[in-house]
Amino acid sequence: MGCCSSTEIKRDWKPLEERSCTDIPWLLIFILFCAGMACICGYPIATGAASRLVRGYDSYGNTCGKNNTKIEGVPLSGRDMTENKYVFFLDPCNLDLINRKIKSIALCVSKCPAAELRTYNDVKQFALNNGSHLCSYDISPTRYTSHADRSTKCPKLPVPPSKSVPLLHRCIPTDIGCYAEFAQAFVTFVSDNSVLRRVVAGVMASKEIIMGLCLLALVLSLIMMVVIRYISKVLMWILTILVIIGSIGGTGVLWWLYADHRKALENNTLSVFGKEVASDNVKALLVYSIGATIFTVVLLLVMFFMRKRVALTISLFHVAGKVFIHLPLLALQPFWTFLCLMLFWVYWIAVLLTLGTSGTAVKNNSTGLVEYQMQGPYQYLVWYHAVGLIWISEFILAFQQMTISGAVVTYYFTRNKSQMPATPILSSMARTFRYHLGTLAKGSFIITLVKIPRLILMYIHSQLKGKENACARCMLKGCICCLWCLEKCLTYLNQNAYTATAINSTNFCTSARDAFLILVENALRVAAINTVGDFVLFLGKVLVVACTAFAGVLALNYQREYTVWVLPLLIVSVFAFLVAHCFLSVFENVVDVLFLCFAVDSKYNDGSPGREYYMDKALMEYVENSKKSGLYKPGDGHGQELKSMARGGTSA
Repeated sequence: MGCCSSTEIKRDWKPLEERSCTDIPWLLIFILFCAGMACICGYPIATGAASRLVRGYDSYGNTCGKNNTKIEGVPLSGRDMTENKYVFFLDPCNLDLINRKIKSIALCVSKCPAAELRTYNDVKQFALNNGSHLCSYDISPTRYTSHADRSTKCPKLPVPPSKSVPLLHRCIPTDIGCYAEFAQAFVTFVSDNSVLRRVVAGVMASKEIIMGLCLLALVLSLIMMVVIRYISKVLMWILTILVIIGSIGGTGVLWWLYADHRKALENNTLSVFGKEVASDNVKALLVYSIGATIFTVVLLLVMFFMRKRVALTISLFHVAGKVFIHLPLLALQPFWTFLCLMLFWVYWIAVLLTLGTSGTAVKNNSTGLVEYQMQGPYQYLVWYHAVGLIWISEFILAFQQMTISGAVVTYYFTRNKSQMPATPILSSMARTFRYHLGTLAKGSFIITLVKIPRLILMYIHSQLKGKENACARCMLKGCICCLWCLEKCLTYLNQNAYTATAINSTNFCTSARDAFLILVENALRVAAINTVGDFVLFLGKVLVVACTAFAGVLALNYQREYTVWVLPLLIVSVFAFLVAHCFLSVFENVVDVLFLCFAVDSKYNDGSPGREYYMDKALMEYVENSKKSGLYKPGDGHGQELKSMARGGTSA
């Protein structure tokens, strides 16, 4: 379970040659943890909380749709609610947003009022005609119009028409207008209700256009994944030109401002106070100008010396485009990952809701109503459940990364592409299931260990907002920022560790160490790929969003009656960015996997007989050009030879 010693003899990299199970103890730990999650799900089912959540329960501890037992000290409990299968709230619009519940007395009724009841006499007639009592159980329907406590024990007038929600048996108002005040609280920028109504009306009226534009964003993202390899070189030049113009231009402006302020100071036309201010400005501008000059010179020198390595990024993008042509199912990875996450999150929320109705029935002495509270060690089940949300979600994301890594590694280290598996993606998933789930469990647990304290600090910061002093606020934000940076670094290292595991079938710590050493040996290349490459992918995302938004403007322009375009365009733009981010993130993962494969290949091979390269022609051209310029020096690989599962043929 522990990491391997750094004094261990360096091993051979043997891509796809041998498969063995990795990190088995961590797989057992993860299975036990998931068993604990299943027990948490079983606890509310065994204690009846799941039944209370589905059937519903009133404010006196009675579960609707069944015969109940008496609760000590609660006279209205223990009633037979076999015929009363629906939960009715006396004031359904009285929401407690902080505690996420309805602040209203709940009753079990046999029928939800389908029409509006304007007076207590209407409530009385509804109870007499349908046998559905909408006031507290201790008030008979004949006294609805005259009872002294009708304002607190009967529904708030007018009673809105409602219908039962499928499966959950709650009477929910059919007109959601009563929730408008809470919706307006989230839309703080809207001061006029008519504006809000026009915006919502515009969204509802243009829903077909919105759906069409979202589909367009999906298509554009898929196209971008294939064509970005052809336009990456152009984008590289655009980035280079913008950086050069920006740095030189900014430095020139600072020196011009310094000369102008110094000339004004030497004219002796300023007052004594003005001269002091001008003198300070001249000194500050001189410092800024010198600093900008140093920064510009260093930046230009770095760009000059890294210009050849930028060519590697272009070559990797070119090969990544080929990978998606040979492995088109890679484009579907965001879909199944999103589906798995959604199914798990739905399950997680359902269990969380059942935990909210678990525990012992306790009477609230201030209100006289019944609340369910978990006591003793059971109250910590929610925390265990929360950790499970993070760990299992990270595990699902790690499975996607391992699947992508395994498929790309198979593509790279198979000399004859005709000998590849018929379905490389499914083969990679099968290998991950069979051999490497323990590695995924360990890697995702490390991310969880970093993410939990960051989320706790963020929660503390939000709770203390406006109460803590400036020093405490600065320290909290600094800790959150440091943990975020650590999480990003570990995520990147994890991804490369999964790639090393896909190549060598080694455990997590060994793979992480091997990948880290390779990355350190190629630090400048890594910097070029992670800066220039990320910027190119960002431009790709911007291009998808811009095209989708432009198409949205053209489409909505033909719908002149929609006076408010803000929300439809915002929805489309956000969706386009998220879709482009999901797909281009897969592209970025493929580039990172290809780079590690290339680094290993170039370290242990030199193109000589018996040590032929596995790399694509585009990468081979980069190596040949680098050799001519003296930039590329192949590693000796300690005399080791890479061996692959499939032999024969040349790289595609």
